[in-house]
Amino acid sequence: MRIGILGLGRIGAFHAETLASLDAVDSLVVADPFADAARSAAERFGAEIVDLPEAVLAAGVDGVVVAAATDAHPSLILAAVEAGVPVFCEKPVARTMAEGVEVLKAIAGRDVPVQIGFNRRFDAAFVAARAAVRRGELGKLHTVRSTTLDPAPPPAAYIAASGGIFRDCSVHDFDVIRWVTGREVSEVYAVGGNRGADFIREAGDADTTGAILTLDDGTIAVVSNSRHNARGYDVRMEIHGFTDSIAVGLEDKLPLRSVEPGATFPAGTPHDFFMDRFATAYRTELTAFTEVVAGARPSPCTIEDALEAGWIAEACTLSLREHRPVTVAEVRRG
Repeated sequence: MRIGILGLGRIGAFHAETLASLDAVDSLVVADPFADAARSAAERFGAEIVDLPEAVLAAGVDGVVVAAATDAHPSLILAAVEAGVPVFCEKPVARTMAEGVEVLKAIAGRDVPVQIGFNRRFDAAFVAARAAVRRGELGKLHTVRSTTLDPAPPPAAYIAASGGIFRDCSVHDFDVIRWVTGREVSEVYAVGGNRGADFIREAGDADTTGAILTLDDGTIAVVSNSRHNARGYDVRMEIHGFTDSIAVGLEDKLPLRSVEPGATFPAGTPHDFFMDRFATAYRTELTAFTEVVAGARPSPCTIEDALEAGWIAEACTLSLREHRPVTVAEVRRG
């Protein structure tokens, strides 16, 4: 098949490399406002360059990957759907929840699949955890712990446009908690601090946060996030039930140092970047998109899914600002 790519920054170039290596993909058509980025993709992957998103959609593509800036996501999703082209879009759907809801309304009833990029749904350990929960191996759940710790903050310009740590970083935890447990979040209480980079504080954001989520069956989920984890990129999940407990991320590249006498675990080189930790998951995710394009499966992560994680992020943002518990229903009402 022929796949278009809109946006060739860090993640877009990574997706181009992945797509070029898939047996299902014969050719790529790319567009980026920065000519050098487009030329680089053309040279590396034999991609065809066009100048505008409209030209990509008119180039006979079977599907399109949106990796452009967040502000462009709504218009590019809608343009692809209008053209009848299945679309994969990196999260978020839009900069604000109101815009995201408008995108959802605009495509309602359309028979063009849209897949939003939440790569943890395609990580083998998270898939296994979900399967264990679904099979009832853990019994009734009582506690979930989800962690995302970045080795260092992204640049100041990125932070200023990110929408905040809950919308940019924690949203991955929120999505995978919903996906693994099969439950919805009813209420949150969030805290945060800023003891690191001044530019994060100046942007009105926090660099380290914690959130308690109450799920609709009473399960408690604890989410921990930070922009400062010098040992590496740490993503883990624990799921505890009345019958058994399991964990994602307890492997030799875990960026944590044990001080137990005689302990040798973890023994590997720590993960230091999200593309390292989730390289295989990204490949599986885009392979799934080619199956969506081929009509072999429905979207494995819909706009509705992305918005549900977004509402949890909105509730946590409000909770942190006002120092109080917030229900998801409250932010959904506006």
